[in-house]
Order: sequence, then structure tokens, then C-alpha cells
Amino acid sequence: MPEKKQNDFTRRLIDLRESRNWSKTEVARRLGLSSMQRYANYEYGTNEPDSNMLKQIASLYNVTTDYLLGKNSTPSWANKKDTNDLEKFLNDNEGSMTYGGEDLTEEQKEQVRVAMTAIFWKRHKHD
Repeated sequence: MPEKKQNDFTRRLIDLRESRNWSKTEVARRLGLSSMQRYANYEYGTNEPDSNMLKQIASLYNVTTDYLLGKNSTPSWANKKDTNDLEKFLNDNEGSMTYGGEDLTEEQKEQVRVAMTAIFWKRHKHD
């Protein structure tokens, strides 16, 4: 039996499925898979979906593929309350900060933190 490899992807698949109270069979059905085992193997970490299936899974759960793959911690459905802790958001998404498709330098990331903190601090102070 292949070794189970739990990672961000597998944990997020499980969390998303369980948050909807769906069985693996139900998810497989919604994805149009003929076998529940194919989907279950994604959760077990024994197989990875191809890019088309990854897009289908993201669409099913209304999240981005980047969220599924662990590249950021903010799903597309997050509301203001979910993203209100700016410090946590910036820390969780540090590895995926880009501008024009280019990764930010450490100095640029710090500048973003300072700017965003100033904006949110000013706004919340007057609320």
C-alpha cells in the first residue's frame, strides 16, 4: 500500500469536504468520477489530480487552486471577518506575495506590511 502523505492539499480537501458534510462518494459523484476511490486517493495523498481535475475540485468548493495547493491561506469565499486579522493574513500569505507576477523581496514584503498596517490602523481607529 502506498504511503499516505498528508500535506496542505490533502488537509484542505478533507476540511472542505467535511465542512459540507459530504462523503467521499458524494464528492466523487459531484466531480463526475466513476470511482469514489479515485477521489479518496487524493485525500489520502497516494495520487494527485491532474490540472483539469484540480480546477474542477476548486470550482466545486468555490476556492482557488492556489488555496488548494497551500500557496495561500485565504480562500476566495473568505469574508471581511475571515481576513480582518491583517497580521495573520500577511504572515500566512508571505510565500505568495507577488507584484506583476514577480516575487517580492524581503524589503518589499516589509514595505507592504507597513503600508497595510498603516491603512488598517487608521481605518479601524476611526470606526
